[in-house]
Amino acid sequence: MLSKAAVTGVGVIAATGQGKAAFVTALLEGKHAFGVMQRPGRQRESTYIGAEIGEIKFSPGITQQTLRASSLSAQAALAVLQEAWLEARLSDVDPCRIGLIVGGSNVQQRELVQNHEAYRARPAFLRPTYGLSFMDSDLCGFCTAQFGIRGLAYTVGGASASGQLAIVQAAQAVLMKQVDVCIALGALMDLSHWECRGLRALGAMGSDRYGDEPSLACRPFDRDHDGFIFGECCGAVVLESMESSERRRQERYAVLGGWGIVMDGNRNPDPSLEGETQAIQNALDAAGLSPAQIDYVNPHGTGSVAGDETELKALRNCGLTAPYLNATKSLIGHGLSAAGTVEVIATLLQMRAGRLHPSRNLENPIDSTLNWVRDESVDHAIENALTLSMGFGGINTALCWQHHHQV
Repeated sequence: MLSKAAVTGVGVIAATGQGKAAFVTALLEGKHAFGVMQRPGRQRESTYIGAEIGEIKFSPGITQQTLRASSLSAQAALAVLQEAWLEARLSDVDPCRIGLIVGGSNVQQRELVQNHEAYRARPAFLRPTYGLSFMDSDLCGFCTAQFGIRGLAYTVGGASASGQLAIVQAAQAVLMKQVDVCIALGALMDLSHWECRGLRALGAMGSDRYGDEPSLACRPFDRDHDGFIFGECCGAVVLESMESSERRRQERYAVLGGWGIVMDGNRNPDPSLEGETQAIQNALDAAGLSPAQIDYVNPHGTGSVAGDETELKALRNCGLTAPYLNATKSLIGHGLSAAGTVEVIATLLQMRAGRLHPSRNLENPIDSTLNWVRDESVDHAIENALTLSMGFGGINTALCWQHHHQV
């Protein structure tokens, strides 16, 4: 029988802070950084609201030459990998036994659009690195080169479920003994104005309803929600076998008890009650946990009218009406490809802190009977948690996390 995979390191960056200490402090204090987005290439006759990260800081070892050749997505990946790498002491591990799974595809769109516009009138001068940056393998190559990773590395694309899919793939690589340690990276999806326009046209991205008050725009599970609000973020989770973590005497955040992945057989962004319910049930069954044993849920919670409603119905279908719930996206926005990984990190950090972060703008919940963490943080020792991520194309994922002393 296979052992379970444990988390032994994390790295994270969001608009509210870089590094796990700043990130969790901002979460527990209910801070946000929403405003009209200012990054070049994000707006064109528009005023899209979002949350953008500030200047990225790096530990020694990353050269200016490397940074000049890297995109925003690559720089964010380097920063979070550095943090996770150091915490998990991966320099002590054989590089051939370390793997990397990048969650996300087509993540450098703004960078590509900027290149198109800069070289439109002089295509002969296009930088050769463009031939690399439009491929999904670019972040894999960039990160493995910087950290000397020699084990497996590849990308998994699942839209907004990419981050959790990367964690599942990393866990499988460890449990199948392909590598001893595997890093799941939720890549920063760098949207251009084209993607923003398309997502707005689909009805997925929030409108200009709160254009004069951006801080009010992101409202998961509130009756006044009208779509997601984008938030730049990136996260890295180090997974390794229980045997490896014991041998290396590496402290564990939590253990991945089980997961569920279910497809709806649907290209469109319509949520499926059946698919979400089955994914949750599969995760509980795999972890050997009953609904009564789950005491915290970190939901997908984008702020989508149909999505929020469907997700809460799925939780009810699975008997999950008692656990605490909060909405991480209400504080940091929707990171799309990175969302699942970053929200798992938020769950693990809350587990370690023994405290749950508040949910912003949850003034009139669409279901007030559930156990919401609303305006103030709450003391709570998480024993068993459920994290949810859904993606366009009918992808439903659910992960069960167990406090390390439970296993």
